[in-house]
Amino acid sequence: MDYRVLAYYAIVPIEDPHAEVARHQEFFRSRDFKGRIYISEEGINGQASGLAAHVEEYIVWMQADPRFQKMSFKIHKSAEHAFPKMTVKYRKQLVAIDCQVDFSDRGEHVSPEEWKKMLEERDAETLVLDVRNDYEWQVGHFEGSELPKLETFREFPSYAKQLKSERDPKKTAVMMYCTGGIRCEYFSAVLKKEGFEKVYQLDGGIINYGLEKGSEHWKGNLFVFDDRLVVPLGEEKEEPISACRHCEKKHDVYYNCANMDCNELFVCCMDCLKQHKGCCCSECEKEDRIRPYHEDGSSKPFRKWDHQEKLAWRAKSKNAEIQH
Repeated sequence: MDYRVLAYYAIVPIEDPHAEVARHQEFFRSRDFKGRIYISEEGINGQASGLAAHVEEYIVWMQADPRFQKMSFKIHKSAEHAFPKMTVKYRKQLVAIDCQVDFSDRGEHVSPEEWKKMLEERDAETLVLDVRNDYEWQVGHFEGSELPKLETFREFPSYAKQLKSERDPKKTAVMMYCTGGIRCEYFSAVLKKEGFEKVYQLDGGIINYGLEKGSEHWKGNLFVFDDRLVVPLGEEKEEPISACRHCEKKHDVYYNCANMDCNELFVCCMDCLKQHKGCCCSECEKEDRIRPYHEDGSSKPFRKWDHQEKLAWRAKSKNAEIQH
């Protein structure tokens, strides 16, 4: 089958986001689409996969709306769906930050070509800031970039204040990037509020850079929030820069821990995955609620089971106990 994987967002006022959720749900009802789309008063953030023809219909349908007319879509080809189901829902914050954001004063968008040039000409007064999670950073990032030391990015406002005490906000040039661009819309505005004058954000994020410039100045590969998990940024996959949790061999395939009460995302090679029954540590191997490990060679992660799957698993386990 001929599928397309989409990533897109728009920071634009949506007066009635619940009506927009319903409008999207109705559109997808008759089309082969799966993904996660979040809509709020602040805009829309979407990652989805669909049949190529249906994706074309969706893009035309969206851009016919004046609110989304200028929204760009990052598109990759795929032989299958990249998501398990279709979810369209309201979310108060498109990016979890827990503070008011002034979208009228954000970082300056720079094209992949400009970004590449800025990386090559950077000096000591330039900070290249990766505003993604550590597990995203672990498998790939731009050369010379820094990852804020945070438990969650809800702490970014505090980080911005701390950064202001360490670096001159008038002299420091901050080059900020994330996967698709939306986090930079929020976090660049926070830095601007703290007085940083030279704030730049990679237009369209890492995905757009990969589509236009490939893997120049990039180390490793790219983490994405769908079944593919880790993909090449350019034409071909690069050598891993991360390592297996258990044996520490170079590897960059992620799995979710088979312990349903853990579900941690971790890098693991196939040998160790089999040896540890899909678990991230020896403690998790001893727990009761373990999803069965199937040696099928798949690089897809375990997914959290829905209610029906959990009921079926419990019934199967109970029958096994009775037979013994």
